[in-house]
Amino acid sequence: MTDLVVVGAGPFGLTVARVMAEQGRRVALVERRAHVGGNAFSEPDETTGIEVHRYGAHIFHTSNQRVWGFLGRFTGWTPYLHRVFTVHSGEVFPLPVNLGTINQFFRTALSPDEARALIRSQASSPAPDAVPLSPSPAADAVPPGPGPASDVVPPDPGPASDVVSPGPGPASDVVPPGPSPASPANSGQESLSPSSSAPATPASPGPAPPSSAGAASDSSPAAALADGGESLDVKAVGMIGRPLYEAFIREYTAKQWQVAPELLPGAVISRLPVRYNYDARYFSDPYQGLPVDGYAALWEKLADHPQIEVRLGEDFLADTPDGGLYTKANCVGQVPVVFTGPIDRYFDYVCGELGWRTLDFVWDHPATGDFQGCPVMNYADLAQPWTRIIEFKHFHPERDYPADRTVIAREFSRLAAMGDEPYYPVATPQDRARLERYREAAKAEPNVVFGGRLGRYQYLDMDMAIAAGLTTAAGL
Repeated sequence: MTDLVVVGAGPFGLTVARVMAEQGRRVALVERRAHVGGNAFSEPDETTGIEVHRYGAHIFHTSNQRVWGFLGRFTGWTPYLHRVFTVHSGEVFPLPVNLGTINQFFRTALSPDEARALIRSQASSPAPDAVPLSPSPAADAVPPGPGPASDVVPPDPGPASDVVSPGPGPASDVVPPGPSPASPANSGQESLSPSSSAPATPASPGPAPPSSAGAASDSSPAAALADGGESLDVKAVGMIGRPLYEAFIREYTAKQWQVAPELLPGAVISRLPVRYNYDARYFSDPYQGLPVDGYAALWEKLADHPQIEVRLGEDFLADTPDGGLYTKANCVGQVPVVFTGPIDRYFDYVCGELGWRTLDFVWDHPATGDFQGCPVMNYADLAQPWTRIIEFKHFHPERDYPADRTVIAREFSRLAAMGDEPYYPVATPQDRARLERYREAAKAEPNVVFGGRLGRYQYLDMDMAIAAGLTTAAGL
């Protein structure tokens, strides 16, 4: 048959498959979609030829030299430093919050020390009278239905889309980076209180208005406050003061979670940095870039090895006789398996469904050469139901794209339902209890390793997925 079955051709699965193939193992790489790369897949837009990230913006960034070197075998890199802006009350501000954001918002010219003093003075500001967090839908602002099935940069702030860079992957893969021209020292950066107990990813709102009613049930993200932890609004106000929180965090977070921020755990915002300088980079990692020929070409090269048999359009968990040669029924107990799909689906939801956030996209082709002047524009206010707009041509300004056309995607965030593509774990207390039961069940599976974002129920940036893949392969 084969020496190893890898289920799922996202960055983690591809890495495991490639490393094992280079060690002489025969690998069957089984992927239910029609392409490799998982959610980090890109392809040319049919109308404009512009490369689009089909499942949301993906920016490669890492502090892990080993990961950077591994991927560098399969692609060159287009230099790219991600910068994000947000619209609030009709005005555009840079994100994450930095000295430029602070001075623009308050119409001041504060020094770093003066800005810190101002934020400290506002960190204890009393909350205003509660204003209901319900969207003001416009005629054209109807949230879409489920988008394409898929494996982004997360939207912001919790972080945001795919954002603020989490720490490196497994410690065994971490190599302290040396100096790099892509990353000047970031001595002015502070962080919204990292927490090792924080959920690994933000969750998101659905199309219904955010509400406090019922939000504290144990199936809600708000239930994480049951242990007496600090709420998101308290943590955020303590870090950036109430005016900036009200402007940039409160309503945006409500759009993502569909839950009032005061009912969310502070860990949701723990990865969003605050900088008291004019560094407006979204990530501070020393290695950043975009694959020269696009993500699809990178992932296809990773899978291109004589020892790898790529099986697209096959569902490992199919329970029908024509499901294919490489199915759970045929493989488990017969050949080693690395499973990167949803762990709850693997066990047929016997312990219940795990909570996920999903994304929907509405695509458009404005008749202009430049719709918004940047790759990613967030929308902080509830007046716009989308969380951000992505304009893909700005990721590769070096390319010869049409001067009179562009392609954009409006991104909507909501809680996933059965059948939706899972993007980010919600990780409520109920989810974590179910996950522990699934992990116990996983120990009894003969020669099956669960890994990746879905298999571990853990948000992983691309570099973290690659690092975890390298570590997993080393242990097989």
